[in-house]
Amino acid sequence: MKLTITHQQYYSRIELLLRSIFGAIYIVLPHVFILFFLGMWGNILHFIAFWVILFTGRYPESMFEYQGQLLRWQLRLNARIFNLSDDYPAFGLKASDEHTSLEVPYPEKVSRGLTLVRLFFGVFYVILPHFFILYFRILWGFILSFLSFWAVLFTGKFPASWHIFLVGTLRWQYRVNLYLSNMTDEYPPFHGRE
Repeated sequence: MKLTITHQQYYSRIELLLRSIFGAIYIVLPHVFILFFLGMWGNILHFIAFWVILFTGRYPESMFEYQGQLLRWQLRLNARIFNLSDDYPAFGLKASDEHTSLEVPYPEKVSRGLTLVRLFFGVFYVILPHFFILYFRILWGFILSFLSFWAVLFTGKFPASWHIFLVGTLRWQYRVNLYLSNMTDEYPPFHGRE
C-alpha cells in the first residue's frame, strides 16, 4: 500500500478558515451522507468477499476495486478535515485528487487460513496492539492538528514534521484496515513510514 498526501509549499488561509468554520456543513455533511450508503454497500461486499476468499483463495477483483475507490474517497475527505491539503475534495468513487494518493495492489491470492485467523483472533493480535498505540498517536495528532491550524493561519505554512506525523498516522490506520478487511496478507508494521 502506498498512501501519500502532498505537503504544499503554501496553504490558503481563507480555505483554512472556511473549512474550520463551515466545513461541517459544506464538506463533511454531503460527503459523509453519501459515504454512509456507499460504506453500507462496501460492508455487504466485504461479507461476500470473505466467503469467496474462503472457497477460492482470491478476493473478487471488482469488489477489491470498489473497496479501494471507497478508501480513496475517504482519504480525500480526511485530508481536508485535518487541514492536510487545500481545495474541495472531489465527489465520486472514480474521482482523482492532485493532493492525495492511495495505491493498493491487488493480491493474486489471499490466504484462506489467515482469513480465518483474522476473523477469530484479529482482535488479539491486530486490534489490541495497534489500536492501543494508535489511540495515543491519534490524540497527539489532534493536538498537532489544532496547533497547525494556528501555524497555517499566521504563516501560511503547515510545519513539515507535523504533516509527516499526521499522514503517517493515517497511513498506519489504513494499513490496519486493509489487513483486517482481507485486502492484504501483509501484517501492518507498527509505524506510519512509507
